Amino acid sequence: MSVLHPAPRYASNEGVQAALSKALGQSVVAAHEEHGEIVLTVARDDVETVLRTLRDEHDYQQLMEIAGVDYPSRDERFEVVYMLLSLTKNHRIIVKCTASESTPVPTVTTLWPNAGWLEREVFDMYGVIFAGNTDLRRILTDYGFEGHPFRKDFPLTGYTELRYSEDEKRVVYEPVELPQDLRQFDFMSPWEGADYVLPGDEKAATPPVDEPKTTEKPSQTGAGAKTDAKAAEEVSAGPPAEKASRKKAAGAPAPTEDRPSRAPRKGKSADTKASTEPKKRAPRKPKGDA
Repeated sequence: MSVLHPAPRYASNEGVQAALSKALGQSVVAAHEEHGEIVLTVARDDVETVLRTLRDEHDYQQLMEIAGVDYPSRDERFEVVYMLLSLTKNHRIIVKCTASESTPVPTVTTLWPNAGWLEREVFDMYGVIFAGNTDLRRILTDYGFEGHPFRKDFPLTGYTELRYSEDEKRVVYEPVELPQDLRQFDFMSPWEGADYVLPGDEKAATPPVDEPKTTEKPSQTGAGAKTDAKAAEEVSAGPPAEKASRKKAAGAPAPTEDRPSRAPRKGKSADTKASTEPKKRAPRKPKGDA
């Protein structure tokens, strides 16, 4: 018996990459499949046109997320990633483009209203400018915040810290002052070890691990006839208490008195049958019968 489910079946990636690359033409810079999803890299100036085509002609109706990535070593260090979902196909694709600090990316608020908030987040965290966004303000950081926290060259501690001043009775901003240096952890595996000498390990004498120790003779392992004979020797002649006193332990103590058995008691005793039964008396005679 087949069970019908109201949700659409998951669409396969087979043929999707080739079909979308052909439909988008010269706008596609690169295309590949990664982690089970189709990834399309498009020209920055064609982002709005590409996403409109995917929405209207290929049924990718929803914009699920806009994210940013920072690669400081590249000429265009940022990547803007758009994640689309097709409700009718139950299929997802990723579209991304590159940008720098001075090259704006066309806004897609003309296609999806929720893109306004998502573009503001990428601008706040990375500093990517979206041309055409009429409300490009910070959305996560505080007023007057300097810098963009998700950039790789932004310090982990930030530049300023916020605290409440008891003297001024208000919230103040001050430069960050650390009482000690920020500790860095490499989370190395305890089985593999580090490629460098940890502090303090230089004092330990490291044995030559490349020269394994072998035991080719029984005498090197401590085994053999001499060892067996020595193990069979009696270690102690007796318990420690016996060795210290050198006396045999005494047996049970002798009885304190020795009395002969008592003779059987006679009937006059207080605990005999005669003392416990009432005595039989003669009946009294009436006074008038004398």
